Amino acid sequence: MATVGYLGPQGTFTELAVDALFSEVEKQPFTTIHESMDAVASEEVDVALVPLENAIEGSVNMTLDHLIHKRDLPIAGEIIVPIEQHLLVHPDQAERLAELETVYSHPHAIAQCHDFFREELPEATLASVDSTGAAAAKVAENPDEPIGAVANELAAKQYGLVQVKTQIHDYEKNHTRFVVLARKNHPETLPAYQAPKTGVKTTLMISLPTDYSGALHQVLSAFSWRRLNLSKIESRPMKTGLGNYFFIIDVNHGMDEVLMPGVVAELEALNCSVRILGSYSCHALPSRTETEDEKHAEKTVPES
Repeated sequence: MATVGYLGPQGTFTELAVDALFSEVEKQPFTTIHESMDAVASEEVDVALVPLENAIEGSVNMTLDHLIHKRDLPIAGEIIVPIEQHLLVHPDQAERLAELETVYSHPHAIAQCHDFFREELPEATLASVDSTGAAAAKVAENPDEPIGAVANELAAKQYGLVQVKTQIHDYEKNHTRFVVLARKNHPETLPAYQAPKTGVKTTLMISLPTDYSGALHQVLSAFSWRRLNLSKIESRPMKTGLGNYFFIIDVNHGMDEVLMPGVVAELEALNCSVRILGSYSCHALPSRTETEDEKHAEKTVPES
């Protein structure tokens, strides 16, 4: 059975994503994203599932930078998971919502609920911890303290907490993209995927030879005239000085034998540095709202 590393402890959105994507795996939680990635490189686990991008907060830079600068681990899959944030408290504190002094969560989760805290709990202190699961664990371990956590429904169940406020995130269409990181040339370590497949994607890292007028246009043209759709393009600092950047490009196309090799050859002919970060299948977990909408649509379809 394959072992999957993820940002722990129990009850994080990453664990929720692991459960959604894989059918039968052994889960190994880690304190930080970096530790779960390092565990793949050291062969402590077979793969790691890590957050890469959020619809509200954007890219998870600590993941991206560690992948680019520290660990050469190919992306072997992705899953997009709806992020539904809830305010959790210990059952002993369920009737004392107005008295909450501190609410704990991951910095991204806190940022995603800014409007709620401004309007509902303006006096509460917002404290950052390593994960939403760690926030839930802290609340469970301190039943006598007037504290709460921003976390998901899985955390509420695992830690025996009460959801005193549900769906407290500012934006309804909040999703996080998680990617599977594996070791090179070890396809046998990849566990089977069970989540619905939505497509395929190739991610490339591209560095321009020099900063000259039209350089990025030339790069994008290599995809454009081949009619390859780009779902994302992002610049990141190379960490070699101000003004030095590389580009991360997601292409909605697999690594075939013609089009993608042609892109790479054309870019290298322009003296660009090209690194393929992965070519992989994409999966998605529908949100509760999307599932309810589908069920409603099925019930309202007129009989023929």
